[in-house]
Amino acid sequence: MIGSGVVPASLRVGTGPTAAVLHAVRVHGPVTRDQIVAAVDLSPATVNRQVNALLDAKLVSERPDLVDPGAIGRPKLPLTIDRDHFCVAGMHVGARRTALVIADLRGRTLYSHAVRTTDITDLCTQLSELADRFSGRRVLWGGVAIGGAVDSESGVVDHPILRWRHQPLGDELTASLRVPVSVSEHVQAMAAAELILSGAMARGPSGLFFYARETVGMAMTFDGQVYQPARGAGTIAGLTVVPGALADTAVAPLQSVIGTQSLIDAADRLGIEPGANRLADERARVLGQAVAAMRDVVNPDEIVVAGDAFAAHPQGLAPVQAAFDEATRIDRPLEIVPTCFGVHVPEAAAVAVALSAVYVDPLAVV
Repeated sequence: MIGSGVVPASLRVGTGPTAAVLHAVRVHGPVTRDQIVAAVDLSPATVNRQVNALLDAKLVSERPDLVDPGAIGRPKLPLTIDRDHFCVAGMHVGARRTALVIADLRGRTLYSHAVRTTDITDLCTQLSELADRFSGRRVLWGGVAIGGAVDSESGVVDHPILRWRHQPLGDELTASLRVPVSVSEHVQAMAAAELILSGAMARGPSGLFFYARETVGMAMTFDGQVYQPARGAGTIAGLTVVPGALADTAVAPLQSVIGTQSLIDAADRLGIEPGANRLADERARVLGQAVAAMRDVVNPDEIVVAGDAFAAHPQGLAPVQAAFDEATRIDRPLEIVPTCFGVHVPEAAAVAVALSAVYVDPLAVV
């Protein structure tokens, strides 16, 4: 068991035998040992050893109440993730609001609420107080998803919008929760949620995840792992786009033209309402072309998008898809898929960071 401190997030699908068995129980449960053997590339003896270790650690539980009464032969006890002994605590720090969340080991939210983003001490104290309410469960790990620049080794963050510089968020949170914590760039964390909580980005060897609200970001996944550059996340905020009605210049940086305030400014300049179809269509076009530009560079197997800028058009993603299809230079058709977490993607990002260590090496965290 790791006592406390800041540990870099392992934003990937676990590959060890214990992780594989836990994943099978989480995804397929209630599931018997024989069914686990069929789902993973492990021998029955290895599966039995891992299951017994997970039972002893109280990470999974046997459910005799779920035995099929009509089954022939010796009853085979179904296994599920143990939801009663452990939980994780996470926060997604936004420019205005911070989501605080407690989740069980399946990733199911037990409780969450949003608070005003203040300083790191206050936010960490509030999350600790929230975790204390679940006294029947021991907190295993804490996770933070945040924009700006993140040093995942130290948990130190810089957030220009919040005017945070060299803030020791990781140290502050591990001191408050008294458990290990991980801090991750928030778009990478959102991609991790799609990868390890839902499996939505695990269908192909590679994927791109785009987020667009007041800020924009992109993360990449390869072979079951979120790409985490050693020197921190890159940015697509300055990607050059043709804004049309969204700006009074021929070209502009992507982030400067897709936010709500940008639409308000454009509406004032044009003498129309911010919700006018013209502006919604222009934003969808800009986003579709931007996604196509990155698709042409990376050529991923799948693309997932999230954020109000993608979701706000009255016709959903159809105009974004149309602009993407027209702009991409790669012949292979590719559907842009919305996040499976909807408006709760910030919470899911925080939970993914908090659960990443549990899913990669389950027995090391208890």
